[in-house]
Amino acid sequence: MAKRTLINDAVQERDFFADVMDVVRQIPRGRVTSYGAIAKYLGAPRSSRMVGYCMNNAHAVKPKVPAHRVVNRIGLLTGKHHFGSPTAMEDLLKKEGVKVKNDQVVDFGKKFWDPAAELGW
Repeated sequence: MAKRTLINDAVQERDFFADVMDVVRQIPRGRVTSYGAIAKYLGAPRSSRMVGYCMNNAHAVKPKVPAHRVVNRIGLLTGKHHFGSPTAMEDLLKKEGVKVKNDQVVDFGKKFWDPAAELGW
């Protein structure tokens, strides 16, 4: 799924994976977003699972992608098994001031970063 973007008055094709990585790199420290919010922002609201697949491979991307800031729609750390150790994702979030209890972001609503609202359409 490619997204067309206007760059210097020229239309350029971009791939979904690259677009996901670009959005995730913009999530501020101490905030989280969901797979679905990213998919919706990219114009593919039914592709949250595809965003998850992208996050599974984020560790191999340069520049670095803060994949630990992407959780499911209710704040669960559903992708934690892709971080090398059972607590790595939680540890990274805690280092940024995000509290996690029982694999779920505490105060998810307050920590939630909506790309549509923050980056605009």
